[in-house]
Amino acid sequence: MSKVKGFSRLSKQQKINWLLAQYFDANNDAKEVLKQYWNEDESLQELHDGFIENTLSNFYFPYAVSPNYLIDGKTYTLPMVIEESSVVAASSKAAKFWAEKGGFTTKILGTTKLGHIHFTFEGNISDLFDFFNKHKAKILEKLYPLQENMQKRGGGILDINLIDKTNLLDNYFQIEMKFDTKDSMGANFINTILEETASVFIDLLPEKLKKDTHIIMSILSNFTPECLVRSEVSCKIDDLKTPDMSGKEYAQKFVQAISIAEIEPYRAVTHNKGIMNGIDAVVLATGNDFRAVEAGVHAYASKNGKYTSLSHAKIEGDRFIYWIEVPLAIGTVGGLTGLHPLVKFSLQLLQNPSAEKLMRIMASAGLAQNFAAVNALITVGIQQGHMKMHLNNMLKLLDANKEEIEKANQFFKDKKVNFSELKNILNRK
Repeated sequence: MSKVKGFSRLSKQQKINWLLAQYFDANNDAKEVLKQYWNEDESLQELHDGFIENTLSNFYFPYAVSPNYLIDGKTYTLPMVIEESSVVAASSKAAKFWAEKGGFTTKILGTTKLGHIHFTFEGNISDLFDFFNKHKAKILEKLYPLQENMQKRGGGILDINLIDKTNLLDNYFQIEMKFDTKDSMGANFINTILEETASVFIDLLPEKLKKDTHIIMSILSNFTPECLVRSEVSCKIDDLKTPDMSGKEYAQKFVQAISIAEIEPYRAVTHNKGIMNGIDAVVLATGNDFRAVEAGVHAYASKNGKYTSLSHAKIEGDRFIYWIEVPLAIGTVGGLTGLHPLVKFSLQLLQNPSAEKLMRIMASAGLAQNFAAVNALITVGIQQGHMKMHLNNMLKLLDANKEEIEKANQFFKDKKVNFSELKNILNRK
């Protein structure tokens, strides 16, 4: 395989031709695979091509909806983008279950986002702090032009502090800045402010301090423990009874399952992954950054030094109470929200929410998904629902006809789905 120079400057067709020549034989249908996912509307395809560099095609995920979410007294249908077969069905079932019991109640616990200027300083530490405290107001004054518009929307810089981190790394200091970016996720705003702050800070330093100061980097943090939302459901214990368990037995077993996830990291990781099935699906559908959300959420789950459950449950008297607290630094303006047609559709479907409202919706989606998973685990087991949905995908993979699909569904009606057994009953090698 040969190396290529100036690849990004080639046309899309030239990029495809190079890849085909390097990695595929002449009889391969790779070119047609790429082209069949192009949008017939050329202007729309050009829009998608411009989102990232070196675009060759579109990679489709299913776009679905999950109805019957009653959140703070208002009913929503949630857009969900995800490939896992059982997620949307589980979400919809859980949403309906809790809608009949009063729905989700949410609370915004904070909207503060963070960024840091990381630098080293090799001089007298007290002199550095004296300078910073004396010039803090001056630094903020010089930043006003960059945050004027954000301040008009009620956001902007909330605080700025110098932090000594030399106990962790020699000569290491931070300028920590706190922000409220209102309805935008705010990454570009925060990073712009941080870089300008670093420049202003260096310019204001006297020469005797400047020679000992070295800026390493200025960057926002995706760990946002103060950008936090809570979603909660509750009901009478008797409302939880199943054909096989009393409400009390069910509630006690459910609380135990959550307690295990609170103390056992091996369980907590899978437990929280299920929560993120719901949250990430809405994050993607609304054009938000699921990698940032995932990073922040899992860091929050480890904030006390041990990875633990994001959801919690308890029994108080005759009531079952179940909730989640999760950091969600997301936005409803900026980024793809104004560009991607399906993102616009998603936000309209959600009745054009503010960032805070979207935080409430996403947290509720995560709690619903978690309830569906734990409910399955403590009753019929996780495989029954999941594998029945997965059976459809396996049948498609085997190119089963209508009669074979009916035969497979009947065969696995009361059995656990097994791919090898499926191939046997369909006479596939």
